[in-house]
Amino acid sequence: MIDRVRRNGSALVLAAALARTGLTALRALSPGDRERWERQNHAGRTVDLYAGPACAAAPAAPAAGTARVRPAVGLAVLAAGTCGAYDDVAGAGDDRRGFRAHLAALRDGEVTSGTVKLFGISAAGLAVGAALKERPLDRVLAGVVVAGAAHFVNLVDVRPGRAAAAVLALGAPGLLRAGPGAETAAVAMGAAAAVLPDDLAERTMLGDTGAHALGAALGAAVVAGNGRTGLAAHAVALVAAAALGERVSEAARRSLG
Repeated sequence: MIDRVRRNGSALVLAAALARTGLTALRALSPGDRERWERQNHAGRTVDLYAGPACAAAPAAPAAGTARVRPAVGLAVLAAGTCGAYDDVAGAGDDRRGFRAHLAALRDGEVTSGTVKLFGISAAGLAVGAALKERPLDRVLAGVVVAGAAHFVNLVDVRPGRAAAAVLALGAPGLLRAGPGAETAAVAMGAAAAVLPDDLAERTMLGDTGAHALGAALGAAVVAGNGRTGLAAHAVALVAAAALGERVSEAARRSLG
């Protein structure tokens, strides 16, 4: 037990250090680049989006837990973050929200940034399933879990600190377990913990980039640590959360005061 906690704790600390270093480095960019990565938050304050790329890069780094599970898992987490980054930049002026709005636009011949994100993160989830599971059904369930977890964390990213706190809360039970799934959860938690103080202070936000990357990492942790029954249970819960998306977001808005 002590060795297990020590190993998971080391993964958490390493990921936190990588994410914090990334956040600091990104803030050192020129003002011209910085303006591209600034947004108005819910209170009208100007914050940067650098926490997102920092949190996407840390779990995907070769030395971190997701890449140690399988290289494909690290790449999938990075792909989920990249899809989120595309939506952060290309979809900045698009007020459409939810799967239905973007799929309706696709039926009309318009490929929105949200549509790219939807299909891209779904493909990343299936890649995790293909890397970690052997049976076709398990691979599909794994894809649902990874994509659903990415979407869930994004759903609760509606106020400062909500998404990062959700990652910490959801990942914490896995720290007492053994295996690559526990290390992957620890990596997601470390990255979230590193940016949480700045997020709460309204200096930065995760954006779609960080929310999707951290969510995908949590989903990969579930896939690595569960068999078919566990995957199915998580998939049902995440699909239900997606169906109740507005209620989930509203509950997150009201939480923590």
